[in-house]
Amino acid sequence: MRKRKIRKVLIANRGEIALRIIRTCKEMGIRTVAVYSEADRASLHVQHADEAFLIGPPPPRESYLSLDKIIEAAKRSRCDALHPGYGFLSENPEFAQKTVEASIIFIGPSASSIGAMGDKLRARAMVKKAHVPVIPGSARPMKSASAATKEAGRIGYPMLLKTTGSGGGKGMRIVSNSRELVGAFGAAQREAHGAFGDDRIYLEKYLSQPRHIEVQVLLDKHGNGVHLGEREYSIQRWFQKIIEESPSPIVDAELRGRMTQAALSAAKSCGYFNVGTVEFLVDDARNFYFLEMNTRLQVEHPVTEMRTGIDIVEEQIRIASGEQLRLKQHDITPSGHAIECRIYAEAPENNFLPSVGRTHSLSSPQGNGVRIDGAIEEQTDITYFYDPLISKLICWGG
Repeated sequence: MRKRKIRKVLIANRGEIALRIIRTCKEMGIRTVAVYSEADRASLHVQHADEAFLIGPPPPRESYLSLDKIIEAAKRSRCDALHPGYGFLSENPEFAQKTVEASIIFIGPSASSIGAMGDKLRARAMVKKAHVPVIPGSARPMKSASAATKEAGRIGYPMLLKTTGSGGGKGMRIVSNSRELVGAFGAAQREAHGAFGDDRIYLEKYLSQPRHIEVQVLLDKHGNGVHLGEREYSIQRWFQKIIEESPSPIVDAELRGRMTQAALSAAKSCGYFNVGTVEFLVDDARNFYFLEMNTRLQVEHPVTEMRTGIDIVEEQIRIASGEQLRLKQHDITPSGHAIECRIYAEAPENNFLPSVGRTHSLSSPQGNGVRIDGAIEEQTDITYFYDPLISKLICWGG
């Protein structure tokens, strides 16, 4: 594997994650290029990057979701590499492939790995072959409500309807019987098609009140892989994470050993390299099941960084440049406990819908073990075009 020196990186994102990536690049002596929409002209990520390119109007499809505009900006600025951050195009296999075809290093996994893990049914089949336990469910998309009803009768209620294409809670429905399933099937299809352009729905056995545990993995292009321990993200709202912590209160050494090895096996099943997160559900009997793999940097990666002292973004860049992992499993010794709280611009009195406007004052906590990853300051405009996540508060203690 030939190593390629990375001297300049385009960050195909905005907000706090763009600033987070800029910080590590500066520490590594790497120049950064920001892209921005017309709504983000005065944003902090634009101010802190070495260069910045306007890529379109505020709507994401005309700016941050425009593959061609972003790759053109990378070419014009003569970037060696491109970091997708999270969200937007970070798990788009076409974007990864086009980046590589433009002779630009994609700081992430291969397009084939993204595609394999992005299709939930295909991912289930692959990890099952690697002896990773999966939740009982259908092996193929359901073509109709009647077919789904028949399959649900075989698996057993309660049942979860899920889209094959993506996540975020879109297209998901919990049903307790065949009558509910018939009513929910069409609605799930419509929602999935509207969100992802893919209305394929499959079934999974619904686990009541499971614990959500994920494992952070790092794999290089030379076949080496390590895990950085687990995080728990059971505190959610509308299938969206709110609070994450590490270590999980329910995971002991024996369960951790089995889950982390299963996570590495799941990643290796698709020839994975770079950073990734394998998510599991754990039931009351402490059985765990593969849920999905996120083929990108996670929002909650600072939780793991606080416990391990490892800069995960730096490791991403080194892996992308062709370096072997500098870490062996015995080198990684997490300590203490870390919790991340996501700070959203929302209106609790209005069913937690996004709240837009300008920040008039800002007061941030400080002290040992306190980290804030944010992208706002006083007089920052919060618009309705983008996700209401504006900051993250991460705290560590012994």
